[in-house]
Amino acid sequence: MAETNPAPLVRRAADIEYEAVELADGLEKGVLLGDDQQTPKFNMRRFVLEPGARVPRHTNEVEHEQYVLEGEYAVGIGEETYAVSAGDSLLIPAGVEHWYHNESDEQGSFLCLVPKAADDITILE
Repeated sequence: MAETNPAPLVRRAADIEYEAVELADGLEKGVLLGDDQQTPKFNMRRFVLEPGARVPRHTNEVEHEQYVLEGEYAVGIGEETYAVSAGDSLLIPAGVEHWYHNESDEQGSFLCLVPKAADDITILE
């Protein structure tokens, strides 16, 4: 089956709706580009970590590429813990345990790019 090229698109920030993520208190997600915009290979999302937000240790079946937009927070990937801040990039391979803690007084946020594929999340704590 031949792949079709989507039409060019610009989405305005005001058009993005954010919703609470059940996985953790203080975590919100906005889908910037996804199925509704007919993206062919990837979904782009923005996550917001409120001060004090803690995302539990979990795995995903798909890889994640992330870019930190604002704030400073801790990310655990595998057995390592990283302090990240605006401008940092992360690769979280499929199946690797990871978690987030925003212990600062300021909001953190990041872009997350994932391939279009089934993604089951397994909570590990």
